[in-house]
Amino acid sequence: MRRSAARAALAVLAAFALASTAARGERAQQGNLIVSLNGKISPRKLPRDHAAPVAIRLSGSIRTADGSPLPRASRIELGLSGLGLLSTRGLAVCPRARLRNADTRQALARCAPALVGSGHLYTQAFIPHQAPFTVRSRLLAFNGRTNGGGAAVWVHGFAADPPAAVVLPFVVRRRAGAFSTLLVARVPSAVGTRSHLARFQLTFARRFTYRGRRRSYLSAPCPAPPGFTAGFLSVARATYSFAGGPRLRVETVRGCRVR
Repeated sequence: MRRSAARAALAVLAAFALASTAARGERAQQGNLIVSLNGKISPRKLPRDHAAPVAIRLSGSIRTADGSPLPRASRIELGLSGLGLLSTRGLAVCPRARLRNADTRQALARCAPALVGSGHLYTQAFIPHQAPFTVRSRLLAFNGRTNGGGAAVWVHGFAADPPAAVVLPFVVRRRAGAFSTLLVARVPSAVGTRSHLARFQLTFARRFTYRGRRRSYLSAPCPAPPGFTAGFLSVARATYSFAGGPRLRVETVRGCRVR
């Protein structure tokens, strides 16, 4: 009975912690600079012993505590949980050249079979002799390949006002550890010179068929301990590097339930 009571108490504490964690985003601060990352996984009910198809929604921001101008982000690294799986076998590939100088409609027309995500990007534009203003861009993420044949994600952004298109090339890297799948991008100088990253929202999700079998771009289990019906999943970790400045890292953890 004591063991059952202890398990029940732990389950209540875990549920409370999950609710508290889900209600806020995680953040890191160094001096005046603050970065944040919020992650959601869907569905939240997942198998304990094997991975199942999921969608991951990430939203992040960069701001200063006193509202001063934002520094320029020069490198962005998104780490996905080692418990998850990113699979591109059988998925169409979009050549990066097809996305150059394309608006959102053109990008979809050229590379829709390779689409793996979508979202929005907000940048703070700095123009000489003008007050800074915010530019909103539509984001589309496509499955790609590097010149060496490695996996990549081309994040295409298009802003209607003022009209501008950019492609952020995220190279997919694998390594041991809690976040074994890394999406790494160096922000092109054409993006960062007068337009600084402020916040973004990007959802990765794609189901496709290969050799008669349904597959998912992303999959994950719920790593709950034996005897428990709920657990924690480290969804993602973001590392922001700034030109001539600091390097900040923030991780987002969410709750899951065993189905």
